[in-house]
Amino acid sequence: MSPRTRILDAAMLVFRRHGFRRSSIEQAAEAAGLTRQALYHHFKSKEALFRAVIERLHEEAFAAEIAATSAAEKAGGSLADILVASVTAKLGQLAASLDGSPHVEELFSEHLVQARDLYQKYTALYAEQLAATIARVCRKQGLTLSPGMTPRDLARCVEMAVNGTKAAYPALQPAGALLKDLEIMLRTLIAGALSPAKPRAVQSKPAKKSARKPGDRR
Repeated sequence: MSPRTRILDAAMLVFRRHGFRRSSIEQAAEAAGLTRQALYHHFKSKEALFRAVIERLHEEAFAAEIAATSAAEKAGGSLADILVASVTAKLGQLAASLDGSPHVEELFSEHLVQARDLYQKYTALYAEQLAATIARVCRKQGLTLSPGMTPRDLARCVEMAVNGTKAAYPALQPAGALLKDLEIMLRTLIAGALSPAKPRAVQSKPAKKSARKPGDRR
């Protein structure tokens, strides 16, 4: 394990236990088995350390989203199956990272203060990934979105549904209830975003000509 990984693991434990405001560089250094000076060699402040922890959380959530999307596609899931797997994997990973901490709401709030640029960066990455997934699955499965709607439009609608559901669960807890409500909302949204499949035209078979026997009159 690299020194940086060890420090981030220790810092995550400290932030979970004490929240951002009551945590200190000294606590993180002690948890990592380092001196304060040694920790300062890697991170110049508590704020820089917190940003690094937040960035790793986003990277892990992004990786979970990509893995879940790939698995659902390989399993032959519908567009709704794939998008639900994608979004719930991301949120589930984030919720699990802070589950059990008495300071979850503070940490989520503080991360928008200390690392708003990271939040915006990963929000954009999630949106691009989602739009690309929608376009790919629609192409592979021969699906058509409702008139006037593009993959980016649907991706934006999905993100709005996610944000709306998160508003009812500020700390992403209880995670089970959050993910269940989100799945219901997403499946309803996606069902309404797809154009009904056009029925295939039934081709009438030409009537068979009866074979004429010798001696038959015309």
